[in-house]
Amino acid sequence: MQGRRLATTEEIVAIVSPDSDDVVSRLESWTAERDISLSTVAVGEDIGHVYNENRATLGITIGGDGTFLEGIKTFAPRNVPQIGVNTGTLAFLARVEPEDLEAALDEVIHGRAKVDSRQQVAVRGEGIDATGINDVMVEHVPPENPIDRKITQLDVYADNEYIGEFEGTGLAVSTPTGSTGISLSANGPIHYPVDNHTLQLVPLHTHQLGVRPIVVSPSTELRFVTQGPATLLVDGGRANATLETGEEVLITGAERLAHVVRTSYDDHFFTAISKKLGWGIRDVDEPQRQSATAGRERTTSLSAESVGLNPSHDRARDPSVGSAAVTDDDSAAVLEHAHTIATEAAEAAGEPLRELHGQVETVAVKSNKSDIVTEADHQANRIITTVIDNEFPDHGIVSEEQPRRNGKNGYTWVVDPLDGTGNFAHGNPNYSISIALLENGTPAMGVVYVPETDELFSAIASVGAWRDGDPIETTDRDRLDESMLISGYDPDGTFLSHFYQESRGVRRLGSAALNLCYLASGSADATWEHDTYPWDIAGGLVIARAAGATITDERGEPFVFDLETDERTALLGSNGPLHPALLEHLETGLPDRSGDR
Repeated sequence: MQGRRLATTEEIVAIVSPDSDDVVSRLESWTAERDISLSTVAVGEDIGHVYNENRATLGITIGGDGTFLEGIKTFAPRNVPQIGVNTGTLAFLARVEPEDLEAALDEVIHGRAKVDSRQQVAVRGEGIDATGINDVMVEHVPPENPIDRKITQLDVYADNEYIGEFEGTGLAVSTPTGSTGISLSANGPIHYPVDNHTLQLVPLHTHQLGVRPIVVSPSTELRFVTQGPATLLVDGGRANATLETGEEVLITGAERLAHVVRTSYDDHFFTAISKKLGWGIRDVDEPQRQSATAGRERTTSLSAESVGLNPSHDRARDPSVGSAAVTDDDSAAVLEHAHTIATEAAEAAGEPLRELHGQVETVAVKSNKSDIVTEADHQANRIITTVIDNEFPDHGIVSEEQPRRNGKNGYTWVVDPLDGTGNFAHGNPNYSISIALLENGTPAMGVVYVPETDELFSAIASVGAWRDGDPIETTDRDRLDESMLISGYDPDGTFLSHFYQESRGVRRLGSAALNLCYLASGSADATWEHDTYPWDIAGGLVIARAAGATITDERGEPFVFDLETDERTALLGSNGPLHPALLEHLETGLPDRSGDR
């Protein structure tokens, strides 16, 4: 889950431990000032009566780690991200201190927090079917006589490969989130939890020197077979069972991840461990410790250099950089920062599109399919425009899905949150998100994201074009019989009829933005659109031109992007060398369109 998506938060559901009235009161004031709905429930109470799955919801836990784990149990099945406010005594998971509550939440609703998608663990066996975020422990049954033998024996398999017999106190299967305490008690490793989706099997006080912790992938199926009675606990007993001799337990990574919100006001992972366990390995005045609290001293003096573009770098950017980073009128700095924000906004908007796209083919009634498509447009558009508005409040925004907002400084964003609506409505994966920034009316930065393939095309005019961070350019073919062509809207079949036999094929994808990106990346040698809408082509136009494409109208005149026109505007794009042949063949089949609009 993308942190930028949190900018569209409409409601908060808070799970509250006892004696947290002061924090709750402050949360009530904060949500009221921002017109965000708030519901509070006590730990252990069901949220079904207050949770609305059709609204963008943020979960908050106010308490210690026990309350945080209850939040995971409640929010994770609903795919709701959560943030933990620590009012407990020893918390590793809830890491926002009460005094930072308002500042941390401001960071969240401005889309500048990060969401860690944490691995969960699933366990199935006789009398138990449960999911946990921390660990599953299989241990001996406490004897009636405390001086009797406290031993359990387990045969353990990984994907039906026999690992061995484990004899001792028991075994734990931990996620990276929950590995710390169990591992330390059994001399095992510490797993850094961020972007770590492994599971680790940790022997608990075994009687064999050769037994060591084992790390496996979340898809590995661990199978325990008991040689005697044993107890099974999930997340410290939130689910539990008693196992008899010969029973099997299957443990693997859960399909559903838990989404944990992290802000700059959280203690860093190793700082939290060092401080709360009293290890004393780091002095609070060292630079590493200071960086953990940098969010509390955040200023608006970030330089344009801090958001400099590195096209070869991973496309994920620092979501903490805000609009204050752009403090001058330098065009390059604005476009670089806009490139970062557009990338994050597009990827965040892609998440609800993927989720809703998966529902389309299961809907039999056309009107309901239309409802899903409308909801998809709405959600994606709201994420994108909210992120842009947070970062660039003085810029104009033009979107297919909302009234135009005029800007004050020559910059205007052009957004199509779902290009290829027909494809989307029929479960076809060829749809995209297009975002462009105009500089004094000219497309200067473009991002096109393809949610189903997770491809990101982007460009800055006069700088370059990239796919997933790698430079792209058009082909150099100059013969029609060697070329692959793409057709957009072609109402009378002119393009298809004149080029199908002359080329290696004419394809129609159903997304003008994608057509231009495939031209830019060399997947096609030319593309044709009978007429265009500004929001469909603005992003792809920057990308194609930056990759070396030639873009004209149907007569060979330079294509002029006009945000204001209602006139029909044809577009012919090619790699350049092929353009003369395209114009020659196209001109012979063009009717007189002097009266077309």
